[in-house]
Formats: sequence, structure tokens, C-alpha cells
Amino acid sequence: MRQVPFGATGQTVSELCLGTMTWGTQTPADDAHRQMDMALAAGIDIVDTAEMYPVNPVRKETIGGSEAILGDWNAANPARRGDYLLATKISGEGGVAREGALITGAALRESLEGSLKRLKTDYVDLYQLHWPNRGSFQFRKNWTYDPRGQNKAETLAHMEDVLAEADKLIAEGKMRHIGLSNESAWGTAQWVRVSEDKGLPRVQTVQNEYSLLARMYDTDMAEMSVNEEVTLLSFSPLAAGFLTGKYQNGAVPAGSRMSLVPEMGGRKSARVFDAAAAYLEIAARHGLDPVHMALAWQQTRPFAISAIFGATTSAQLEHILGAADMVLPAEALDEITAAHKAHPMPY
Repeated sequence: MRQVPFGATGQTVSELCLGTMTWGTQTPADDAHRQMDMALAAGIDIVDTAEMYPVNPVRKETIGGSEAILGDWNAANPARRGDYLLATKISGEGGVAREGALITGAALRESLEGSLKRLKTDYVDLYQLHWPNRGSFQFRKNWTYDPRGQNKAETLAHMEDVLAEADKLIAEGKMRHIGLSNESAWGTAQWVRVSEDKGLPRVQTVQNEYSLLARMYDTDMAEMSVNEEVTLLSFSPLAAGFLTGKYQNGAVPAGSRMSLVPEMGGRKSARVFDAAAAYLEIAARHGLDPVHMALAWQQTRPFAISAIFGATTSAQLEHILGAADMVLPAEALDEITAAHKAHPMPY
């Protein structure tokens, strides 16, 4: 499987990343463990989870459930812990973990300790901030985003506080690298600048939504990614399932995300189905599986991406793995560009 740079570490990770957010709700533990075996056998060497998982829906009583399932696999396979990079996240303001408190240095330590216990491991390779304290334009908030309530001095002090604690946790061997999620270009650049100015750990990754239907990353974030060597861990690369075609023509498969979350986190609209149809038609014209096309397209971008996919079942995982190392024909890429111009921001 193709490898991509892991930030500025000099390491690499696989082009596909196994996501776990359905483990414990839609995906039972036995199938989740089967997915771990399959993913590692296929060459995937990065697995992403979070303290707030599972989702669909997020509930206080299930916090940490996905980590616990992964932890049971770790406990049953202790010799394989070094075979993959383990990424997890601390939740932030408004979440259900830690009563929705802000992320601080102290909270970073507290949440990481909880994750380590659930994951049954001594360390995580990548510890990510699930969303910024100051808020984010991700999750369809871009339509009304207003940063005027931010305080730059407080933001920079917060960054130094968190990075200073991360430095201690790295020295203690409890984490190896720090990453971001749902961040902006300005925010990511400030994290990098603070780390460089203060001699603190450098952010290596940012986990933002990115797919054929969600391409806000293509401008300022892309420039930041290249110049600062921050790797994108793209979530929802299949646009929450819209790019598979399974929701076209009014279909709502039993047990699917749409059956549990009808509005799909604000993604569902007539424009989305029209845009998805355009990409599905491109795949059909070129004899491509639409899932494979959507994932392989990410490796054509001018910045490093490891695409986080979720497989509700191991059968879905087997299908997704067919995207590994795929090279898309130039004609299909030209048509994808044309479709993007015709359907630039479907949600």
C-alpha cells in the first residue's frame, strides 16, 4: 500500500487509515477485531479513534466505547501494538466528554490517561485535539462563521499551555506526536509558530473533512499543508456514504448512517444528490468503482493525505481495500475537475 509523509517526522503512514467511530454502535466488537486483522494484513498502518466515539448517535454513556474495543484487541495481540500508529483525540467544548469542558494542558493529561487505560496500551502515537477551543467552521458552520469573538492573546496562551503539557507527556513516553482536528489555516499556522518559537512539540497532522463533495481544504489549508509539512487525515472521504451511491433515488438502507441520523449532520440536500450523481456517472463511464475512485482521487492532491474511512462491517472493509494503490486515468480526473466546478459546495 502506498505510503505518505507523516507530517515533518520523517516517518510515513499508509494512504488509508482505519476509522473506528462506529465501533460499539453499528459495528460489534467481534467484527471490529476482524477489521483490525484485515486492515493490518492489507498494509494499513494507522488507526484513528477518539474518546467521544462511538457516534450515530454520540451518547454520554457510550463515551470511550470505541477505544475500549480497540483496547481489547491490543490486549489480545500485544506483539502487534508496534505494527500500527494509534491515533486518538481529546474532546473539547460542547462535547459530551468531561462535561464539555475546554481543552487545557491539564485536561490533555487527564483525557490521555483515560484513553490509555481504555486502549490498554502505554502510549499513543498521535494525540489530537478534536476541535479548537475558539470554535470551528467545520460541520457546515462555514455558512455563518464569525471569528470576531476570538481573543488572539488567549488563543496563543492556550496553545503554549497545551504544547507544554504535550512536551511533558512525550518525555514520559505516553504520547509521541500531537495533531489537530477541525482546524483552520490560521489556527494551524499559529500552532506551528508557537511550537517553533517556544521549542515545543510540533503539530504533525490535521484531521478535517475532505472528499469530492467537501473541498474547503483545497486553498488556504492546502498551502499551509505543503509549506508547514502538516499531513491531512481526511475524514468522511466518501462524504458520509453519499459517494457510494447507496442513498441515491431516495434509498435509505437499513442500519445505514442516514437511517440513524436522517439529516446526515447537515449534509443532506437536493444539491448533494445532484453532485453525487455527477461523480457516480464519471465512475460508471470509466468502469471504476465509485468508492475506489473517491478514495484514489485523494492521492492525486498536491498535499499529503491519509484518508480515514469507516467500515460498518468487515465486508465493507474488504470492498474499500480495493482502492489501495489505484491510479485514476487522466480523463477521469479531468471530468472530476469539471464536476467540481459545476457542483462546488453541495453542503
